Amino acid sequence: MGAPSRVAIVGAGLIGRAWAITYARAGHEVRLWDPAPDAAAAALAYVRSVGEDLARNDLLNGRSVDEIVGALTPCASLAEALDGVRWVQECGPETIEIKRATFAEVDRLAPADAVLASSSSALLPSAIFEAVPGRARGVVAHPINPPYLVPAVEVVPSRWTDPAVLERAVAFLAAAGQVPLRMEKEIDGFIMNRMQGALMEEAFRLVAGGYASAADVDRGIADGLALRWSFIGPFETIDLNAPGGIADYIARYQPMYAGLFQGMRERVDWADVAAGGVEAERRAAVPAAQLPARQRWRDRRLMALIAQKRRADRDIGR
Repeated sequence: MGAPSRVAIVGAGLIGRAWAITYARAGHEVRLWDPAPDAAAAALAYVRSVGEDLARNDLLNGRSVDEIVGALTPCASLAEALDGVRWVQECGPETIEIKRATFAEVDRLAPADAVLASSSSALLPSAIFEAVPGRARGVVAHPINPPYLVPAVEVVPSRWTDPAVLERAVAFLAAAGQVPLRMEKEIDGFIMNRMQGALMEEAFRLVAGGYASAADVDRGIADGLALRWSFIGPFETIDLNAPGGIADYIARYQPMYAGLFQGMRERVDWADVAAGGVEAERRAAVPAAQLPARQRWRDRRLMALIAQKRRADRDIGR
């Protein structure tokens, strides 16, 4: 499935339009369909609005903005969008009833050899595909949004997924320039939300206990841990942080972390912490009216970071 082919995006909102950029710059012909009549046209307008920034950072794989927009075709019907596709990326609401109904129809209309992928961030693939006749070709392909800037994609099989389909899904996403995180079986939260959830729980606990401000917790990640996490993960980090590698690190530091864990078991209510000062702290830093501009700033910083990482990878032959 690595060669350019026809892809369908079912649901052209926030996630769908981001996937559209991802697949179009990989050379695929992208069909867009959404039950809301104006959604596909709005997606094209969005793609053009961010395209110049992506082009300036060399994040369109050498293609022009016009070529990317030209690869996107809004479709009037789901059947038209699914005609001749090899890959279906569902990006509808995070509601199990809607996803089940959508995939029942997609399974009926899509070519028999098409992989059916849901962008679901929380719903388990076995719950989504349980009643779908073609459930063997269904997977979750959950992006860290937006996928055209953050390449990691969790690829999660259901209990019925054909192993060959899982292999095809991983290969397809890798060929599109993504970094597939292949899961061998499903679990609530997949990989990223479980890891992020553990970090967020401790962040809220530190603020709730009066140990640090939200701003200093943020700086601890942005100017500390995230600097090395932007190119290596937790296992490689500890492997490099002790003279004898990971086994040496565990021997040295596991007792400390075991002790810390005892104090990490009590939950705090995030809403209470926010109301107790974090919301006011954040709004003082960025007023609500300035959030869209700050989001654009974040995305431009991400673009520059991804461009730099790609250059660094090329320089070291990675």
